[in-house]
Amino acid sequence: MHRAGLLKLIQQYKKKYPLETSVADTMVAFIESHEDCFERTQLSGHITGSAWVVNQTGTHVLLTHHRKLNRWLQLGGHADGQSEIIEVAKREGMEESGIDDLCIDSPEIFDLDIHAIPANGKEPEHLHYDVRFVLRTAGNEKFVISEESHSLAWVPIDDLCRYTKEASMLRMRDKWIERS
Repeated sequence: MHRAGLLKLIQQYKKKYPLETSVADTMVAFIESHEDCFERTQLSGHITGSAWVVNQTGTHVLLTHHRKLNRWLQLGGHADGQSEIIEVAKREGMEESGIDDLCIDSPEIFDLDIHAIPANGKEPEHLHYDVRFVLRTAGNEKFVISEESHSLAWVPIDDLCRYTKEASMLRMRDKWIERS
């Protein structure tokens, strides 16, 4: 079953973050009831992969000022059928930053988030079941702004709230600080 690997990772996540069982259980229910959960053609929602990209020393996180959503966010995007979500997060991190030496910091899920994406001309409003992993630069921190972003910025993790007040972003900040 192409969903089994992700389901196993989510079970591990629930053990590590028992206060987040509700979001994890909602995500599991979605995955189990939608065989096409990795496809953006699943119009009610789909799995996405995101990257909390930190510099080599772990003091800064790379954020994108997302063009469509007009907010500062972590890098990430659609699975487009790929069920190895950690690879989706890495691909999206590299594509959206132009940094080709990003390394997977841990194979464990760093964060889970379910959020609504507003309707646009092509798609109705739908949910992103976002699975987030930590990626770290191997030294190269020079980024290239892609067409998906207004801007990119290396943000000191302690100053994240100057860029965003979004709960999921602040939750990742707190997890990172606790982990460090």
